[in-house]
Amino acid sequence: MTTRILFVCLGNICRSPTAEGVARRMGADHDLTFDSAGTSGWHIGEPPYGDMQRAARRRGYDLSPLRARQFDAADFDTFDLILAMDAENLRDIERKRPPGNTTPVRLFTAYAPETGMDHVPDPYYTRAFDETLDLVEACTKGLLKAI
Repeated sequence: MTTRILFVCLGNICRSPTAEGVARRMGADHDLTFDSAGTSGWHIGEPPYGDMQRAARRRGYDLSPLRARQFDAADFDTFDLILAMDAENLRDIERKRPPGNTTPVRLFTAYAPETGMDHVPDPYYTRAFDETLDLVEACTKGLLKAI
């Protein structure tokens, strides 16, 4: 049975689509499906941020087909695991949890404790696109080992 994993950030144009693209490639040999969403609706239908796409492309990840969408309460029933990029995203996700739903929601960085990071910084603001990729790759490796 395929495990369905959703990555969630604020706008779904930097961190979560990057995690989706990295996980799709790194997890290609696993029975997994990946998607991403944002807690806000600011960028619905937009592709990932250009600078993030360029940084990802340099490492062989193609984010261009991805489009932003907003996280919805129905995602709790669609996915087996929901991974938030930071504590604020996690709180926003939990606010939409339907009563009685038990789908696990965790911080993505929990899968890479060796990094010492408790969140994935938003490169839209930090401009640290390569560092974001480094962290996403480390978290994805940990995730794939844990599943």
